Amino acid sequence: MSAAERREQLLEIARELFAERGFEGTSVEEIAARAGVSKPVVYEHFGGKEGAYAVVVDRETKTLHTAIRDALTTPGAGSRELLERGAMALLRYIEERPDGFRILSRDPLRDPHETPAPGQTVGSFASILSDIAVQVEDLLAAEFVKTGHDPQFAGLYSQALVGLVAQTGQLWLDNREPSREVVARHLINLAWNGMAHLKTDPRLVMEHIDRRTGAESEPQPEAQPGASSGRRHAGEDATAR
Repeated sequence: MSAAERREQLLEIARELFAERGFEGTSVEEIAARAGVSKPVVYEHFGGKEGAYAVVVDRETKTLHTAIRDALTTPGAGSRELLERGAMALLRYIEERPDGFRILSRDPLRDPHETPAPGQTVGSFASILSDIAVQVEDLLAAEFVKTGHDPQFAGLYSQALVGLVAQTGQLWLDNREPSREVVARHLINLAWNGMAHLKTDPRLVMEHIDRRTGAESEPQPEAQPGASSGRRHAGEDATAR
């Protein structure tokens, strides 16, 4: 093998091992043994497993980012189509690169203030999802303005939508049944049709129940500018009952 070919072979093997066992559970010895080379060859290319891990994570992050960005910037697509393409792009990445997704979604650091161990990345998967949510937020903000909803909450909804797809994707990863198209249909069915019936001034049923039973001890928040009248609230509560 040429040096470039050997490097690619080692990266592929390292990616498989990191997906199977995680960073801590993988050793340079295992990478070298599976590749049929001596340990110094691995050190020569990456300086250790930390270097190999960093390259693997960087490649997977770029691959996923590119797929999502391309989906969310489809020329001429409407808001719903863009959300569909975004969901399909994430599911396609999971299906085609399961090892990469396992590595990214393992998220070894739960505390962002924790000092990373060698080779670890701080909140890599959380950061990726946050970046995707920012792109989705722009779509929702424009949609909210058109439908008369407050665009200041677009970020909240975008985080919820991205989390919905990502969490479902993690569960779907193990058996990948049903097909990604079917999964995407149901995710968008829940997300989009739920959004289609959003109220401009949403209330919780429990708020009405607690007020009626006297269980609500904290003062109620003041009505926001543009909020519906008390008569409408009462109508919504009656409907909820």
